[in-house]
Amino acid sequence: MVRVGIFGANGRVGKLLIDDLKAADGISLSSVFVRNSLNFSIDPSVLVTTDMKSFLNGCDIVIDFSLPEACEALLEAAIKTPKPLVIGTTGLSAHQLNLLKQASENMPILYATNMSLGVALLNKLVYQAAAALDGFDIEIVEMHHRHKKDAPSGTALTLGESCARGRGLTLDKVRISGRDGNIGERSQDEIAVMALRGGDIVGRHTVGFYNDGEFIELNHTATSRNTFSKGALRAASWLAEKEAGLYSISDCLEV
Repeated sequence: MVRVGIFGANGRVGKLLIDDLKAADGISLSSVFVRNSLNFSIDPSVLVTTDMKSFLNGCDIVIDFSLPEACEALLEAAIKTPKPLVIGTTGLSAHQLNLLKQASENMPILYATNMSLGVALLNKLVYQAAAALDGFDIEIVEMHHRHKKDAPSGTALTLGESCARGRGLTLDKVRISGRDGNIGERSQDEIAVMALRGGDIVGRHTVGFYNDGEFIELNHTATSRNTFSKGALRAASWLAEKEAGLYSISDCLEV
């Protein structure tokens, strides 16, 4: 039985993870880390703690859906107390991503901006489309609920990176995430990644390839956050016995 620790339990996905673990096979909840207190009841056999070392020692693997600053603290602690990590926190800074890579030298880490099978497949499709549709303009639009803090979404940026790789480009050098005023014509290599926020939208991502006379759009819509929690649990079961290294959701789902 793989013992799971939940980091970010008070969040939307954290709560779903705890519920989904009740019915999961071969994997169970053993510890929860909280900054102050847990805002809902939980099985008394589960360790609920504000002490990072006790939290890490109380589980075999950690699933993290928190905030970038909290994820950074987790990585710093895990470097001292290595533990397999499944990280679904988005909006990580360059420093935090470098810390993640450093930590993966001593433990297996699966990092994914989106835990769904559909998005894993979408990344492969947009890579192929970007490579095949030379000369087509690439525009990415993502939609999320009003409470999402980072923009563009981590998923949208990952899709942009897949498109850029398909074109032999570096996303940071060609990405546009806003247009306003008399900015001139669109550049040939430009990849737009735009964000919309409103209501309770779980997540919708559209990658469009536009040319004179035709265009193609690839869409993914998440209708339930359980898509992410169940994907994370599947990833945790897969990662538990892996060697140190940095893994992706595609590695886990074999797509």
